[in-house]
Amino acid sequence: MQRGRFISVEGVDGAGKSTHLAWLAEHLTAAGVQLLQTREPGGTPLGEALRGLLLNEAMSLDTETLLMFAARSEHLQQVIRPALARGQWVLCDRFSDATFAYQGGGRGLDLQRFAMLENWVQGSGKERIEPELTLLFDVPLEVSQARMANGRVLDRFEREALDFHARVREAYLARAAAAPQRIRVINANRPLDVIQSELAELFAGLGWA
Repeated sequence: MQRGRFISVEGVDGAGKSTHLAWLAEHLTAAGVQLLQTREPGGTPLGEALRGLLLNEAMSLDTETLLMFAARSEHLQQVIRPALARGQWVLCDRFSDATFAYQGGGRGLDLQRFAMLENWVQGSGKERIEPELTLLFDVPLEVSQARMANGRVLDRFEREALDFHARVREAYLARAAAAPQRIRVINANRPLDVIQSELAELFAGLGWA
């Protein structure tokens, strides 16, 4: 059986990930892909419980980071690895690039600690699990901030000051520059139909859908 593909979707809060995820899931399913859609933090009962804490409860950076990776470890063992082994494609709303950006860039986590935890949880060598393709939806900060100011209840990350979100975006773009073969930066400050056409062309060019 052919191993499935692992795709993640990333971006600052307000980049429109949810809209693009929904379209991408529909596009891949229409192309005949057996798709499993999931999210981080979350994806398992334990992960969803940790998500509630992470998004709403104040905690130290060390605790926040360890809980993120604890949820990821459970997610990998219970959901992602088994799905890939079955030949399913996994479409994940955020993965370890988000930890690099939010805890690393936004909060200043020591990146050696990040790398140690990433290698421990995701493995190394042939056993390593990471997305084969990451779509990073990028918008200027003024656009993302305006999109979040729409009256909905914000979580504690979304409520952070502008400079925090600026650091998150910078970290995302630095991560993408360091791994251009995996991370594709998508200008999400354009009409939806233009973005969707670019995504369709990307997947067609890869021969995936």
